[in-house]
Parts: sequence; structure tokens; C-alpha cells
Amino acid sequence: MSDADISTRRAWLMAARPQTLPAGAAPVIVGVGVALSRGMFVPVPAVAALVGALLLQIGANFANDYYDAVRGADTDEREGFTRVTAGGLIEPAAVKRAMYGTFALALLLGTYLVWVGGPAIVVVGLSSIAAGIAYTGGPAPYGYRGLGDLFVFVYFGLVAVTGTYYVQAAAVEIAGMPAFTAPADFVPLAAGIAALPAAGLSTCILVVNNIRDRETDARAGKQTLAVTLGYTGSRIEFLLMLGMAYVVPVVFAVTGYGLTALAPLVTLPLAVLLARTVLTETGGTALNPALETTGQLLFVHSLLFAAGLAV
Repeated sequence: MSDADISTRRAWLMAARPQTLPAGAAPVIVGVGVALSRGMFVPVPAVAALVGALLLQIGANFANDYYDAVRGADTDEREGFTRVTAGGLIEPAAVKRAMYGTFALALLLGTYLVWVGGPAIVVVGLSSIAAGIAYTGGPAPYGYRGLGDLFVFVYFGLVAVTGTYYVQAAAVEIAGMPAFTAPADFVPLAAGIAALPAAGLSTCILVVNNIRDRETDARAGKQTLAVTLGYTGSRIEFLLMLGMAYVVPVVFAVTGYGLTALAPLVTLPLAVLLARTVLTETGGTALNPALETTGQLLFVHSLLFAAGLAV
């Protein structure tokens, strides 16, 4: 399909990148699973956390599309999925407005979560939005300085899982009253450890993306971690993140959560096939499907892990 054949509605859908939304939902699902396992599940804060996470994901997608285009990182040589700003499908100013509008909706929803979880949610929400913009935007985008992997690990793993647990625990402990003094010990160590698989697999998505784009990013001056580490270093990073996702369920299984915590291990054959592709390929023909597969692996792994913990 040529650019001229793409409708405005289709272009906006491409900009939002709905294929990334399962990755945004995955850590929230794990947070719900941990809450269920500890008798802290509360539906409304959990749903609000899910919608907030998806809005942040979409806002970050708009930001990356816009800022990569205006900085010249998205060129005709890029092998990834179509970017609407660089491709001329949507005016840059419109994409920028959509970014701010989406983040504004996330802030509006966040007022409820602040009422439930107190000042900690203000910090989490504002820092998440700032991180989503500063990844490729602002005077010193950290995604261009090799820090994108750390951002994804922290925000799409640790913060999303523990934050989801926190707002539910706060709702239980405060019994519906504003939690402006909610104690930090609402988040147990188990929630932090349970966040590691989602954090690792989310990082794997970025690693696959950056291995695919390594050459074009280097020419555009985008110093991703893949550009710095090279193919070998990036593949080692991928294997470490992937391996962690399968070690953590074993830890939970042997520390009192039972054999159901091992449910994510049924995805191990898919992980092996995925690793084989990442270890041998560099082009978009192989890595674009691998990128989608990594997102699917994250979602299914998280769903099974959450169910296993809850049971």
C-alpha cells in the first residue's frame, strides 16, 4: 500500500501503534496477579492503572514518531514499521498535539489514582510522562544516549507492576479514603521481584528494535545502547533479559507460591525460537516479525505468570 492510499484514520492508527498496547498492559496484569495472591485486588484502581498505562504507551508512541522525524532519525533507509510523521502521512504539529492530548488524558485519569494512592502517584505519573517525552524529545533525549533500555526496564517493568499493586493496596488499607499519607510499605518485596520478567521482556522489545536499526541509527547520530555495544553485546543483553524472565517464576515456585508460578515456562519454546532469530539476524525482514513476537511473548508470559501467582 502506498502512502497515498492510506486514509487519515488508518494513519492515526499507525501512529498510535496498537500492536504495542499488549506490552503496555502486560506489567499491569502482573501487578493484578500479585495483588490477587496477597488478597489486595481492587477492580476500579486496577482498571484505572491499566487505562493509564495504555494512555502513557500511546502518548510515548506519538512522541517517538514526532521527535524521531524532526531530528532526522527516521530516514528512508529505516527498516521498521511506517512512521507517520517522517512519511508525511500526518502533519508534525498534529502528531505533537496528539501527544500532549494523550498525556493530558493520562493526567486527568491520574487524579483518581492520586486520590487513592496519594503523592507517590503524582511522582510516578509526572515522571512517566516526562520520561516518555524526553526519550526522543527535549534538548538532550536520553534515548539517543544509550539510556532507553534503562527507561523501559524501570517504567515498563518495575514502576508499572509495583504501581499497579500499590494503588490496589492503598485502596484496601485506606478503605476508600484519600491516601495522602499512604505508607511506602504498601509494596512488598515480592511485587518488585515479580516485576522483573515484565521489565526484562519489555527491554527485549527495545533491544530487537535497536539491533534492527543499529546501522541507520549510527548514521543518524542516534547513540542507542545497541550502537554502543554492537551486535554481540546487544545479543548478550537480550539473552540476559530473556533468561531472567524464566528464572524468576522458578524463584517464586520454590519460595511458597507453588508449582502454578511455573506457568510461564510453557512459553519457553517460543523464547528459544525468538532467541535464535535475534542471535543470527540483523535485517528488518526477520526482525520485524521477531519484534511482534517479542511483544506477544511478553503479554502471554505476563498473563500466565499473573494467573499462576493468583492461583
